[in-house]
Amino acid sequence: MRLRELGEFGLIARIERAARRHRRGPTVVLGIGDDAALLRPRAGEDVALSTDALVEGVHFRFRTESARHVGRRALAAALSDLAAMGARPLGFTFALAAPPDLPARAAQGVVAGLLFEAARHACPLVGGNVSRARETSLTLAVVGAVARGRALTRAGARAGDRLVVTGVLGAMALAVARAERGQGPLRRVPVPRLRAGRALARLPGIGGCIDVSDGLEADAHHLLAGTDLAPEIDAARLPRPRGFGAACARLGLDPGQLALAGGEDYELLFTVRHNGPSAALLARRLGVAVSDVGRVVQSSRARARSPAGFRHF
Repeated sequence: MRLRELGEFGLIARIERAARRHRRGPTVVLGIGDDAALLRPRAGEDVALSTDALVEGVHFRFRTESARHVGRRALAAALSDLAAMGARPLGFTFALAAPPDLPARAAQGVVAGLLFEAARHACPLVGGNVSRARETSLTLAVVGAVARGRALTRAGARAGDRLVVTGVLGAMALAVARAERGQGPLRRVPVPRLRAGRALARLPGIGGCIDVSDGLEADAHHLLAGTDLAPEIDAARLPRPRGFGAACARLGLDPGQLALAGGEDYELLFTVRHNGPSAALLARRLGVAVSDVGRVVQSSRARARSPAGFRHF
């Protein structure tokens, strides 16, 4: 069955039934079925809101990954923005634009993937929209909450701060490269560092924070944009997955470049005062491996070159 046969309201009804099977959290006052959802943060919290979009042919391809995987990856990417703010999820909305010839099972697969990640991260689907389009795209708006005045932001870095990153780098870019070369479908789903972000927001000595979506080098520059500061990255200290170098060699890829510029890792990149908590202490507090990868310097001392990484335009 194609979407043209199922129809707009038939698709919406299926999405509603699927979402209804996931219990609503205590913050959801009113979910799917009205003109807008109603969410209730706790007293003393600020609301965090972020919008993300995935477009077929730009961010995903059905020929290299399943529809369910597309949905999982879409919500993981959106939730990573909440993680970078130190926020806990409250709920999300989902707008699907698709050609009428898209198989209904593909649309339902995307929804199944979204709801799987929604249950995993306690972020219920509370509304959305469907529309006809030339290519398939997913637009997600995630809503979170963070203790008032404690949100992590990109502001706050200082010269002399250490540059610190969670997890490992380059794994997603390697997985995409394998899929593009016909070595099996893309199965890797990055983990949004929600727990780590919330823990980080409670620690002293933290400067700015961003999630690594476009690549470490590019996002390090995004983190310091609009300041007279620049990142000084030690490429030899970038944390890589086990067996990463050998896997890259088999594909003819440069492991250093992939770790530096490969996107969609969705790790947290943040600055720490020079006398702030050590990487070992941060790892214990955040519940994930943490690595020092460089420092923040005055921009006049940084090498003048365009950072590598993903660009939309």
